[in-house]
Amino acid sequence: MALAVRFKRALSAGLSLAVAVPALSACFAETSPHDAVSEFLVGWQTGRYADAARRTDGDPEKVSAALENVGLQLDAASIRFSLKGLKTSGETADATFHVQVDLGDNNPLWQYDNKLPLHLVDGRWKVRWSPSVIHPELREGQRFAVDAPSEPRQPVFDRNGDPLQEEATLYVAGVVPATLKDRETLCEQLFQLTGFAQDRLLSRIVSAPPQSFVPLVTFGRAKYAQLSDRLDGIAGLQIDKKQQPVAPAQPVEIIGKVGTITPETEQLLGGPQRAGDTVGQGGLQKAYQDQLTGSTGTRVITYDLKTGEQVAELAEWEGRLNTSVKTTLDKGVQRAADLAVGGSAPAALVAVDAPTGEILAVGSHDMHQEHDALAGRYPPGTAFSIVAAEGLLATGLDRKQRVPCPADRTVGGARFQQATAPAGTAPTVTAGFAQGCVTALAALSRRIDAQALAKSAAHFGIGGDWGLPLRSFSGTVPAASTDAAKARVIAGQSVRVSPLAMALVAGAVASGTWRPPTLVTSPSSPDPSADVEPAVAPSPVPLDTRTLDGLRAMMRAGVTSGTAVAAAAPGEPVHGVSSAVTYTDKKRQRNLSWFVGWQGDVAVAVLAETTDPAAGARMAGAFFRSGVTAS
Repeated sequence: MALAVRFKRALSAGLSLAVAVPALSACFAETSPHDAVSEFLVGWQTGRYADAARRTDGDPEKVSAALENVGLQLDAASIRFSLKGLKTSGETADATFHVQVDLGDNNPLWQYDNKLPLHLVDGRWKVRWSPSVIHPELREGQRFAVDAPSEPRQPVFDRNGDPLQEEATLYVAGVVPATLKDRETLCEQLFQLTGFAQDRLLSRIVSAPPQSFVPLVTFGRAKYAQLSDRLDGIAGLQIDKKQQPVAPAQPVEIIGKVGTITPETEQLLGGPQRAGDTVGQGGLQKAYQDQLTGSTGTRVITYDLKTGEQVAELAEWEGRLNTSVKTTLDKGVQRAADLAVGGSAPAALVAVDAPTGEILAVGSHDMHQEHDALAGRYPPGTAFSIVAAEGLLATGLDRKQRVPCPADRTVGGARFQQATAPAGTAPTVTAGFAQGCVTALAALSRRIDAQALAKSAAHFGIGGDWGLPLRSFSGTVPAASTDAAKARVIAGQSVRVSPLAMALVAGAVASGTWRPPTLVTSPSSPDPSADVEPAVAPSPVPLDTRTLDGLRAMMRAGVTSGTAVAAAAPGEPVHGVSSAVTYTDKKRQRNLSWFVGWQGDVAVAVLAETTDPAAGARMAGAFFRSGVTAS
């Protein structure tokens, strides 16, 4: 039988690590019971059941089968023994030994102490056989079973407690062991349909309580529809329908899809079934897999072979409770973000709550919400001048100072070109900022040193570790010791940021304090086995109050008289700037349109891949005009 072979191999593999029985047979004569104890325990542990049985006074075939069945009934990965003591009194003896049973599938060790009664039979020491040799509470007509009931997957919620996924029907194929006539054939047929290993399916059936429904394979709707006719043809197989929160709502890639266990994920997760029978395939569903599914509790029981009723519970381990995940997302804000970026151009919109840094929405169209919106690496163009302006104003730069905006300017040997100059021959710093005049902004590089520029970037969390449970990118700013290098930073050409990073920049100016982003409020940390192990979130950074009024005024000008006028909306004033960027990525020219700004307490960054420079601001305006507010 394949199952027996698997178990014997597991026991043999464990031998090199832990047979704690002394090799005594060469040191003592048969008048000592040590040889009998050693040969019995070593034979049992290594799968040489016939050798162990010969050291008992029972029927060798029955004893051998009973010892082999222990591992099968417990679906054990290994059983190990250690001798604790041996007392001899005339023609009888008693050995005490310790048992460690590895129940596998991430279950704990079952440990207990037991006794081996021995007596002399025709001059040889023999173990006095009874089922109690296996366990002190096991009796004739009884056997072991392992009960490991699963709990349904828990949902992911938004900030208001609304679920961020819909219930979907899963189809669980399983059996009631007591009703099966040919379990080996059933496992063979199920293997042919699904690829799940026959021995694992069989061991799950053999080790389960006979009257319980034992789940073996879970199917989604499409897969079940494909296989339903063939599944119906497997004698003894039953289908149990159950509802679970597995169909993600927007933002789909942030929440993550959920799939059923496959033969491949079975190997990763350790067994044919885990709590919930589902696995997160991305996003928060993957990052919080263990919390959302918990872990199964496990009971080792004995039951009566005739009645099928439970006799005793020998051991119990409580599973880790599964818990829901509560996020900072807002379904209403998310809906507005999705509508705002819907269209022909690939785009992403990240909205954060300015006073807290909490992520409210991640909208996208033909862009990945995690890889692009949270973790994308894009040049921000002159939208990055928000960060540079904070440092420039701190040095005493007068935002009313006039700075020409020529079509062409060279700074420190680096050439900058402005496609459309703002009205007037000598615009102010504020006008150059609002209009995104790259030649005017580049000229300001002589007004700030490299250290102050780097310090300003740090004030806005650029380059820091955020501690999010998903992949994210806070940005990079290269060292800029020359005027040319500083000019490229101010113009956002050598910088790389994500839309999330720029949304937090806007939120910092709006609230007066930069705060790290937050996506999940409960539980406090994700599954340790997830791809991303978050760092400790950095502390908030208050901005210099001497610069805030000037920064806010400059960003208001971006909407009232600058290139971001398309972002204007009724209600509270909209502040923001836009920029158009053309750059080469992997030998391919790409065109980006940015908007970075806020209205009320909602700060956003919009990134669209298009040659239309006003696209980002226009999408932001559509978002703001929906009247969104954080609940």
